[in-house]
Amino acid sequence: MGMSVTRTVLIFSAVSSLAYLALVESRQVHLGLIVPYSIYKDRDYTKMVSKSIFELRKAGSKLFAFRPNDQIHRIMMKVNPGPTEILGTLCDNFAQNNVSAIVFMTNNELFGRSTASSQYFLQLTAFLGIPVITWAADNAGLEIRSHEDLQVHLAPSIDHQAEAMLALLRRYQWKQFSILTSNIAGHEDFIQSVRDKILPSRNPLQIENVVKVTMREDLFELKKSDSRIVLLYCTRTEGLEILQWAGELGLTGKHHVWIVTQSVIADPNDLAPGFPPGMLGVSFDTSLEYLIEQIPIALKVFSRAMDALLANSKGWQDSPGLSCNLPDLPDQDGSGTYKHYGRLLHKYMLNVTLPENEGRGPLRFHHNGELTDVTLRIMNARMNGLWEEVGIWKSNRNGDGLDIQDIVWPENSLVPPEGVPERFHLTIGFLPEPPFIHVTPPDPITNKCHVDRGVVCTIHNATRNEPIVQCCSGFCIDLLEKLSDDLQFEYNLVQGTDNRWGVLENGTWNGLMASLVEKKVDMVLTSLKVNSDREAAVDFTVPFMETGTSIVVAKRTGIISPTAFLEPFDAASWLLVGMVAVQLSAIAIYSFECVSPKETPPPSKSFNMSDLTLYKTYWLVWALLCKTPVHITSPCTFSARFMGSVWALFAVVFLAIYTANLAAFMISREEWDTYTGIQDPKLSNPMSVKPPLRFGTVPWTYTEHALAVHFPSMHSHMKQFNTFDAASGIDRVKKGQLDAFIYDGTVLNHMVAEDEECKLLTVGSWFAMTSYAVALPKNSKHYMSFNREIIEYKENGDLERLRRFWFTRSCNPMDDENKSTEPLAPEQFLSSFFLLFSGILLSFLILILELVGLSDYLPWNFHFWIDWQTRKDRPKSDKEKAHDAPKSKKLQHLLCQSRKCNLGKLHLQIELGNKRSHIARLAKRLEILEGMK
Repeated sequence: MGMSVTRTVLIFSAVSSLAYLALVESRQVHLGLIVPYSIYKDRDYTKMVSKSIFELRKAGSKLFAFRPNDQIHRIMMKVNPGPTEILGTLCDNFAQNNVSAIVFMTNNELFGRSTASSQYFLQLTAFLGIPVITWAADNAGLEIRSHEDLQVHLAPSIDHQAEAMLALLRRYQWKQFSILTSNIAGHEDFIQSVRDKILPSRNPLQIENVVKVTMREDLFELKKSDSRIVLLYCTRTEGLEILQWAGELGLTGKHHVWIVTQSVIADPNDLAPGFPPGMLGVSFDTSLEYLIEQIPIALKVFSRAMDALLANSKGWQDSPGLSCNLPDLPDQDGSGTYKHYGRLLHKYMLNVTLPENEGRGPLRFHHNGELTDVTLRIMNARMNGLWEEVGIWKSNRNGDGLDIQDIVWPENSLVPPEGVPERFHLTIGFLPEPPFIHVTPPDPITNKCHVDRGVVCTIHNATRNEPIVQCCSGFCIDLLEKLSDDLQFEYNLVQGTDNRWGVLENGTWNGLMASLVEKKVDMVLTSLKVNSDREAAVDFTVPFMETGTSIVVAKRTGIISPTAFLEPFDAASWLLVGMVAVQLSAIAIYSFECVSPKETPPPSKSFNMSDLTLYKTYWLVWALLCKTPVHITSPCTFSARFMGSVWALFAVVFLAIYTANLAAFMISREEWDTYTGIQDPKLSNPMSVKPPLRFGTVPWTYTEHALAVHFPSMHSHMKQFNTFDAASGIDRVKKGQLDAFIYDGTVLNHMVAEDEECKLLTVGSWFAMTSYAVALPKNSKHYMSFNREIIEYKENGDLERLRRFWFTRSCNPMDDENKSTEPLAPEQFLSSFFLLFSGILLSFLILILELVGLSDYLPWNFHFWIDWQTRKDRPKSDKEKAHDAPKSKKLQHLLCQSRKCNLGKLHLQIELGNKRSHIARLAKRLEILEGMK
C-alpha cells in the first residue's frame, strides 16, 4: 500500500513538472527594463543581465529558459525625459511586447527635476496594471501612492531615512528639533513621516517648528524659536544656499546640529565648501556601479514571483493584449483584464523573500512594497572637506538600530551639543496676590530666601521710591521654576512700579500691561487675566487656570429669638400635640374611667370610691406631659390606668426629642447677606436699598473694567468704596465697613478658605468668566516655547498638582451652613404618635372586655385567678360548708344595688377567700409537721 502511494506521488510530481514546462514554453514571458542612459555602461548592462539569467538558471529557475535579447526589453532613459518620450517608451515598446512587469532603475542626483517624469511614468504603469520593481535614489518623490499602485521598492524609502534621523535624536537625547524643507517633491511626505514616528515613542520628541524655506527671510522663524537641532530635506543645491543663509544668521555654530537626508548629501565623495563641518546625514550608495549590482536582485524578485504564480495558477493563459489605445473593460468577475494579472503578480512579488541578499541580509517587503530590512550609513562632515562614514543604522536591530563611532561635532567640540538653547535671561514682571504670589521678608539672619521662603524678587517701595529685595512664593513662582528648568533660562522678578494690573485709558496702557507693551519686561507671570483688549496688545499663552468675578460677604452673629423655645418643633407639630394628642388622651382616660364596670380601689385601709373628674383628667395629662411634681388623682379602672401609662410613655419620648433639639436653637445663629450674583437687583441698583449697600473692588483691574462696561451705575456707586488691594477689601468686609466685596472668584475662594475665623463666605454665581495666562510682548521669540510647555503641563497634570497644593482649603463655611439645625417636622417623630394611638386602641379593647364581663378571667385580675386555681383543686369539707352557710345569711342584709358597692364587696370576698385558703394551707402543713414527730 505504501509503495503504491509513493509511486502515485512521484507520477503526479513528474506530470506537474512536465505541465509546468509546457506552460512556460507556451507562454512567452516578457520583462521591461529601464536603466539610466550611459554610452559607456551599455555593455555592463548587457553583461549583468546575462550573468543574472545564468545564475537563475543555475539555481534551478525554469522561467528564464529564453534568450535575454528577445524577452528582456531594455531601455536606457535620459535624466529628464519628456512626456512624449515616456509615453512612446511605454506604449510602443513595452505594451507591444506585452511585458509582464517592468524594472525601473535610476540613480540620478537631480532630485526634484526628474521626479515629475518618474511619477508620470509610474502613473501610466499603474493605469495599465503593470507591476513595477523600482530602485530609485530620488524615491521620496515617489512616495505619493494610491491603492492601485503595483510597486515594490529595492532602495531605502524616505520613511527609513526619517526613522534613522530620529534614532540619532534619541541616542543623544535631543528632544526638541525643527524641520526645514524646500519645495522638493515629497517634502510633505517627509514631514508627515517624522510626525507619525514620534507619536508612539516612549521618549516623546517635540517638533518646535516646521519651515519651508524659499528665501532667506523664512529662516527668521527658525531663529526666533531658538531651535538647536534641525532636520533638513532638500536638494544639494538648495541645501548649500539654505546653510549659507543659516550661517549668516548664526544658526550653524557650536550649539547647532544639522541632520540631512541623502538628497542633500548626494555624492558623499564630494563635500561642497558651503557645508559646515560637524553636520550629520543619513545616506546609501547611489552610484551607477551600485545600481548595476541591483539588477540581479530585481530579476531574482521577478523570477521568484513568476515561478510561484505559474506553479499555483489554474489554467494560466496568456493575458489579453496590452495596448495604450484600448480602454480597460473588465468582465463581471474582474478576471479578464490585464490589471487582474498585474495585481496577482504584484501579490506574489510582495511575498518574495531572499535570505541572502548579496551579503546584505535578508530581503523582504512590507504590504506597501517597501523593504523591511534596510541599512543606512551615518555620515559626518569633516574638516578636510569630505563626508566620512561614522556608523550605520539597521531597521531590524534592537534598540535604536545605531552603531556609531567617533563623530566630529561642530567647531571640533569633543562632546555633542545639548540640543537646547543656552541659558538666557528674562525680566519678569508681577504683582503680589496670594496664592499666586506671596511676598515675605528674607531670613533675618542670612538675609537670603531659603526654600521655605521662595525666590528673590524686587519689590517697589513707594515710601522710599526705591526697590527692596523680598522673597516671593506661590503658585506662579512654582510654575516659573518649572518653566525655568525645562526651558533653561534665568530670570529676575520685578514688581510693577504703579501697582496696577493694566487697563487701556485714553489709548494708553498702564500698570503691568504698559511694561509689556513698552517691552520693559520680557514676560508677565502672575494672576493677570485675559480679555480682548489685552489680547490685542500682547500675546497670551494657553490659559493655566480659569476664573470669574465673585462676591464675598461676612457672617454676623444673630440675636436669640424670644420664641426660641418653640423652634424645636414647627407649628404643625405643636398643634398636633396640643390640640390632638392632649385632647384625645384626656377624653380617652376619662371615658374609660366612667364606662368601665370594673373598678380597683386604691391600696388603703379605708375604701374611697374614685372621684376622677374631667378637670382632674386634664390635670393628669398635662402633669405627665410636662413631668411636673404635683398631686394628681389616679384613675381606678385598669383600662384608664393603662391609657395613662401609654400617655406617660409618649410624654417621655416627646420630651426627649424636645430637649435634645432645644439646646441647638438656644445658641445664637450666624447670618449673612445673600446675593444671586453681580446681576442681583440689590447690587445693580444699590440705591433701591435703605441705607444703600456699601461694596467695592480693586481699581485698574479686569473686574473693575468688566463692571464699568456692563454695569455703569453700579461702577459709579462703588468707586467711593474701592480698596487698594484684595486683602484690604476683605479686611473692611470683616470689620463691617463694607457689605460686600467684588473681585476674582479664584482669589476670593482662597482668602475665604484661609480665614482663621471662618467669618467669610462667597455667595452668588460667577460673572464674566475668563482665565489666567502667561503674557509676552507681541512677536516674542519665546512665545512658542512657553506656550508649548504650558500645554504639556496641562496634559500631564502638573498644573493640576500645583493647583491642589496652593488652593487647598482649610476652612469650609459652606459645610457649616449645610449642618445648621432646622425645626423638626411631624414625620420626624411620628413613631411617638404611633405609640400613643396604639395605646388608645388597646385601652379601648380592654374597656370592651370589661363591659362584657370577661375581665375577671384576664391575667391582670390575679387575685381572682389565684383563688380560683386554689379552690378548684381542693374540695370543701363539711365543716367549711357549715361554717360558710350562716355567714352568707348574715351578709345578705348587707347587699346593695349600687354597682360600686357590689364591686367593693366582691373585692373583699376575694380577699377573705384568699386568707382562708392561706390559713388552711398553713394548718395542713402544721399537721404534717406534728405527724413527723
